[in-house]
Amino acid sequence: MQRRDLNAPDAVQPAAPYSQAVEITGATRTLYLSGQVGADAQGAVPQSVEAQHRLVWRNIEAQLRAAGMGFDNLVKFTTILTDIADLPVSRTVRSEVLQHRRPASTLIVAGLANPAWRVEIEGIACA
Repeated sequence: MQRRDLNAPDAVQPAAPYSQAVEITGATRTLYLSGQVGADAQGAVPQSVEAQHRLVWRNIEAQLRAAGMGFDNLVKFTTILTDIADLPVSRTVRSEVLQHRRPASTLIVAGLANPAWRVEIEGIACA
């Protein structure tokens, strides 16, 4: 798989560490990740928004690993927050987890199915 992160010079630049577009060529597999929430394997949801964000990324990593992939394969993700005030925590944890990686990204502020959930992230990965 070949990957090219794009940020067109004549368009608005990203507001955070992500790419405006990601081009994939030569991929043989695509994985669509359903929204992952900040709950552990037993369904427990911590009250801390930071702990929920860390669990979301841990759950994403587990799904990627189950498909024989990792964060290098993540090409697009959508973050849904229930409160825009949680955005700084979301960006901090995302940066720690993804490090130098810059998948395409969308942010939505909306309600979630369980009021205890503060964040949900879905994604697309290619290999």
